[in-house]
Amino acid sequence: MQEKAQSFSIKHWSDDDKPREKLVAKGRTALSDAELIAILIGSGSREESAVELSKRILAVADNNLNELGKLSIKQLMQFKGIGEAKAVSIAAALEIGRRRRGEAAAKITKITCSKDVFELLQPLLGDLPHEEFWIVYLNNSNKVLFKEQLSKGGITGTLVDVRLVMKNALEQGAVGLILAHNHPSGTLKASTADKQITQKLKSAAEVLDIKVLDHLIITQTAYFSFADEGVL
Repeated sequence: MQEKAQSFSIKHWSDDDKPREKLVAKGRTALSDAELIAILIGSGSREESAVELSKRILAVADNNLNELGKLSIKQLMQFKGIGEAKAVSIAAALEIGRRRRGEAAAKITKITCSKDVFELLQPLLGDLPHEEFWIVYLNNSNKVLFKEQLSKGGITGTLVDVRLVMKNALEQGAVGLILAHNHPSGTLKASTADKQITQKLKSAAEVLDIKVLDHLIITQTAYFSFADEGVL
Protein backbone atom coordinates (compact mmCIF):
# COMPACT_ATOMS: atom_id res chain seq x y z
CA MET A 1 0.00 0.00 0.00
CA GLN A 2 2.92 2.31 0.76
CA GLU A 3 4.35 1.71 -2.71
CA LYS A 4 1.05 2.81 -4.27
CA ALA A 5 1.00 6.01 -2.21
CA GLN A 6 4.56 6.88 -3.27
CA SER A 7 3.78 6.33 -6.95
CA PHE A 8 1.29 9.19 -6.79
CA SER A 9 3.77 11.59 -5.19
CA ILE A 10 5.16 14.30 -7.47
CA LYS A 11 8.56 14.08 -5.76
CA HIS A 12 9.12 10.75 -7.52
CA TRP A 13 8.46 12.20 -10.98
CA SER A 14 11.12 13.40 -13.41
CA ASP A 15 11.88 17.14 -13.30
CA ASP A 16 10.13 17.65 -16.65
CA ASP A 17 6.91 16.36 -15.11
CA LYS A 18 7.11 18.32 -11.85
CA PRO A 19 5.02 21.51 -12.21
CA ARG A 20 7.32 23.83 -10.24
CA GLU A 21 10.50 22.60 -11.91
CA LYS A 22 8.81 22.65 -15.30
CA LEU A 23 7.73 26.27 -14.85
CA VAL A 24 11.25 27.34 -13.89
CA ALA A 25 12.86 25.42 -16.75
CA LYS A 26 10.36 26.02 -19.54
CA GLY A 27 8.30 29.05 -18.51
CA ARG A 28 4.70 29.61 -17.45
CA THR A 29 3.15 28.96 -20.84
CA ALA A 30 4.53 25.42 -20.95
CA LEU A 31 2.26 24.31 -18.12
CA SER A 32 -1.29 23.07 -18.47
CA ASP A 33 -4.11 24.56 -16.40
CA ALA A 34 -4.02 21.51 -14.15
CA GLU A 35 -0.28 21.89 -13.57
CA LEU A 36 -0.67 25.56 -12.65
CA ILE A 37 -3.42 24.73 -10.17
CA ALA A 38 -1.27 21.91 -8.77
CA ILE A 39 1.41 24.49 -7.93
CA LEU A 40 -1.22 26.49 -6.03
CA ILE A 41 -2.43 23.57 -3.93
CA GLY A 42 1.04 22.08 -3.41
CA SER A 43 -0.03 18.51 -2.71
CA GLY A 44 -2.79 16.06 -3.41
CA SER A 45 -3.95 13.15 -1.28
CA ARG A 46 -2.67 9.65 -0.63
CA GLU A 47 -4.70 8.42 -3.59
CA GLU A 48 -3.74 11.00 -6.20
CA SER A 49 -1.13 13.63 -6.99
CA ALA A 50 -1.77 17.37 -6.96
CA VAL A 51 -1.92 17.31 -10.77
CA GLU A 52 -4.50 14.51 -10.86
CA LEU A 53 -6.55 16.27 -8.19
CA SER A 54 -6.39 19.48 -10.20
CA LYS A 55 -7.55 17.65 -13.33
CA ARG A 56 -10.52 16.29 -11.41
CA ILE A 57 -11.44 19.75 -10.14
CA LEU A 58 -11.17 21.20 -13.64
CA ALA A 59 -13.33 18.41 -15.06
CA VAL A 60 -16.18 19.47 -12.78
CA ALA A 61 -15.79 23.00 -14.20
CA ASP A 62 -15.86 21.69 -17.79
CA ASN A 63 -12.12 22.34 -18.01
CA ASN A 64 -12.90 26.04 -18.10
CA LEU A 65 -11.09 28.47 -15.79
CA ASN A 66 -13.97 30.94 -15.97
CA GLU A 67 -16.34 28.26 -14.69
CA LEU A 68 -13.80 27.27 -12.04
CA GLY A 69 -13.75 30.87 -10.86
CA LYS A 70 -17.47 30.62 -10.05
CA LEU A 71 -16.98 27.82 -7.52
CA SER A 72 -17.25 28.90 -3.91
CA ILE A 73 -14.77 28.03 -1.18
CA LYS A 74 -17.30 25.53 0.17
CA GLN A 75 -17.69 23.87 -3.23
CA LEU A 76 -13.92 23.57 -3.70
CA MET A 77 -13.59 22.02 -0.25
CA GLN A 78 -15.88 19.20 -1.29
CA PHE A 79 -12.97 17.66 -3.20
CA LYS A 80 -10.94 15.20 -1.13
CA GLY A 81 -7.52 16.74 -0.57
CA ILE A 82 -8.77 20.35 -0.72
CA GLY A 83 -9.01 22.06 2.63
CA GLU A 84 -9.85 25.68 3.31
CA ALA A 85 -6.28 26.93 2.74
CA LYS A 86 -6.02 25.29 -0.68
CA ALA A 87 -9.50 26.40 -1.66
CA VAL A 88 -8.65 29.98 -0.71
CA SER A 89 -5.42 29.80 -2.75
CA ILE A 90 -7.33 28.71 -5.86
CA ALA A 91 -10.01 31.38 -5.40
CA ALA A 92 -7.41 34.12 -4.81
CA ALA A 93 -5.40 33.18 -7.91
CA LEU A 94 -8.47 33.23 -10.13
CA GLU A 95 -9.56 36.58 -8.67
CA ILE A 96 -6.12 38.00 -9.47
CA GLY A 97 -6.61 36.87 -13.06
CA ARG A 98 -10.01 38.53 -13.21
CA ARG A 99 -8.63 41.80 -11.84
CA ARG A 100 -5.75 41.66 -14.30
CA ARG A 101 -8.27 41.55 -17.15
CA GLY A 102 -10.07 44.45 -15.52
CA GLU A 103 -6.94 46.59 -15.45
CA ALA A 104 -6.39 45.95 -19.15
CA ALA A 105 -9.98 46.96 -19.84
CA ALA A 106 -9.51 50.19 -17.90
CA LYS A 107 -7.06 51.35 -20.58
CA ILE A 108 -9.85 51.44 -23.16
CA THR A 109 -10.87 55.09 -23.34
CA LYS A 110 -12.36 55.29 -26.85
CA ILE A 111 -14.92 53.03 -28.47
CA THR A 112 -14.24 52.23 -32.12
CA CYS A 113 -16.18 48.98 -32.48
CA SER A 114 -18.34 46.53 -30.57
CA LYS A 115 -15.29 44.51 -29.53
CA ASP A 116 -14.00 47.53 -27.59
CA VAL A 117 -17.21 47.53 -25.56
CA PHE A 118 -16.87 43.82 -24.90
CA GLU A 119 -13.26 44.23 -23.74
CA LEU A 120 -14.32 47.12 -21.51
CA LEU A 121 -17.24 45.38 -19.81
CA GLN A 122 -16.52 41.65 -19.95
CA PRO A 123 -14.30 41.74 -16.83
CA LEU A 124 -17.22 43.34 -14.98
CA LEU A 125 -20.06 41.23 -16.33
CA GLY A 126 -18.73 38.04 -17.86
CA ASP A 127 -18.47 35.90 -14.73
CA LEU A 128 -21.55 37.08 -12.84
CA PRO A 129 -24.18 34.53 -11.77
CA HIS A 130 -26.88 37.21 -11.99
CA GLU A 131 -27.89 39.72 -14.64
CA GLU A 132 -26.77 43.36 -14.62
CA PHE A 133 -27.57 46.24 -16.96
CA TRP A 134 -24.85 48.80 -17.68
CA ILE A 135 -24.63 52.06 -19.62
CA VAL A 136 -21.51 53.52 -21.24
CA TYR A 137 -21.74 57.29 -21.83
CA LEU A 138 -19.70 58.72 -24.73
CA ASN A 139 -18.79 62.20 -25.98
CA ASN A 140 -18.89 63.26 -29.63
CA SER A 141 -15.51 61.59 -30.25
CA ASN A 142 -16.79 58.29 -28.84
CA LYS A 143 -14.52 58.63 -25.83
CA VAL A 144 -15.80 57.06 -22.64
CA LEU A 145 -17.03 59.71 -20.23
CA PHE A 146 -18.49 57.38 -17.67
CA LYS A 147 -19.83 53.87 -17.25
CA GLU A 148 -22.22 52.66 -14.60
CA GLN A 149 -24.31 49.77 -13.43
CA LEU A 150 -27.90 50.83 -13.89
CA SER A 151 -29.56 47.81 -12.38
CA LYS A 152 -28.90 44.43 -10.86
CA GLY A 153 -31.37 41.62 -10.89
CA GLY A 154 -31.96 37.93 -10.87
CA ILE A 155 -30.95 35.57 -13.62
CA THR A 156 -34.26 36.21 -15.39
CA GLY A 157 -33.82 39.93 -15.94
CA THR A 158 -33.38 43.45 -14.62
CA LEU A 159 -35.37 46.64 -14.29
CA VAL A 160 -34.16 49.67 -16.22
CA ASP A 161 -35.06 53.26 -15.25
CA VAL A 162 -35.13 55.18 -18.55
CA ARG A 163 -35.48 58.56 -16.82
CA LEU A 164 -32.36 57.93 -14.76
CA VAL A 165 -30.36 57.06 -17.89
CA MET A 166 -31.37 60.31 -19.58
CA LYS A 167 -30.69 62.34 -16.43
CA ASN A 168 -27.19 60.89 -16.15
CA ALA A 169 -26.54 61.39 -19.86
CA LEU A 170 -27.36 65.08 -19.59
CA GLU A 171 -25.25 65.50 -16.45
CA GLN A 172 -22.29 63.83 -18.16
CA GLY A 173 -22.76 65.85 -21.37
CA ALA A 174 -23.00 62.59 -23.30
CA VAL A 175 -24.08 62.50 -26.94
CA GLY A 176 -23.87 58.72 -27.32
CA LEU A 177 -24.95 55.74 -25.25
CA ILE A 178 -24.03 52.09 -25.38
CA LEU A 179 -26.23 49.65 -23.52
CA ALA A 180 -24.97 46.34 -22.21
CA HIS A 181 -26.14 43.47 -20.07
CA ASN A 182 -24.97 39.97 -19.39
CA HIS A 183 -26.65 36.62 -19.89
CA PRO A 184 -25.41 34.29 -17.12
CA SER A 185 -26.91 31.37 -19.07
CA GLY A 186 -24.39 31.98 -21.85
CA THR A 187 -27.15 32.49 -24.43
CA LEU A 188 -26.24 34.96 -27.16
CA LYS A 189 -29.78 35.70 -28.26
CA ALA A 190 -31.74 38.88 -27.73
CA SER A 191 -35.04 38.32 -25.96
CA THR A 192 -38.20 40.26 -26.64
CA ALA A 193 -37.60 42.19 -23.40
CA ASP A 194 -34.05 43.04 -24.54
CA LYS A 195 -35.39 44.46 -27.80
CA GLN A 196 -38.15 46.38 -26.06
CA ILE A 197 -35.87 48.14 -23.58
CA THR A 198 -33.46 48.99 -26.41
CA GLN A 199 -36.21 50.69 -28.39
CA LYS A 200 -37.54 52.42 -25.28
CA LEU A 201 -34.13 53.92 -24.47
CA LYS A 202 -33.47 54.75 -28.12
CA SER A 203 -36.76 56.67 -28.43
CA ALA A 204 -36.18 58.57 -25.20
CA ALA A 205 -32.61 59.46 -26.21
CA GLU A 206 -33.65 60.78 -29.63
CA VAL A 207 -35.84 63.42 -27.99
CA LEU A 208 -32.69 64.79 -26.31
CA ASP A 209 -30.57 64.44 -29.48
CA ILE A 210 -28.60 61.57 -27.93
CA LYS A 211 -27.87 58.41 -29.92
CA VAL A 212 -28.01 54.84 -28.67
CA LEU A 213 -25.10 53.43 -30.64
CA ASP A 214 -25.30 49.80 -29.61
CA HIS A 215 -26.57 47.24 -27.15
CA LEU A 216 -24.36 44.30 -26.24
CA ILE A 217 -25.30 41.01 -24.66
CA ILE A 218 -22.19 39.74 -22.90
CA THR A 219 -21.23 36.24 -21.79
CA GLN A 220 -17.97 34.82 -20.48
CA THR A 221 -16.28 34.49 -23.85
CA ALA A 222 -18.46 36.15 -26.49
CA TYR A 223 -21.01 38.86 -27.18
CA PHE A 224 -23.97 39.80 -29.36
CA SER A 225 -24.06 43.32 -30.80
CA PHE A 226 -27.40 44.80 -31.82
CA ALA A 227 -25.61 47.24 -34.14
CA ASP A 228 -23.44 44.60 -35.81
CA GLU A 229 -26.45 42.36 -36.37
CA GLY A 230 -28.59 45.19 -37.73
CA VAL A 231 -31.31 44.95 -35.08
CA LEU A 232 -30.70 48.25 -33.29
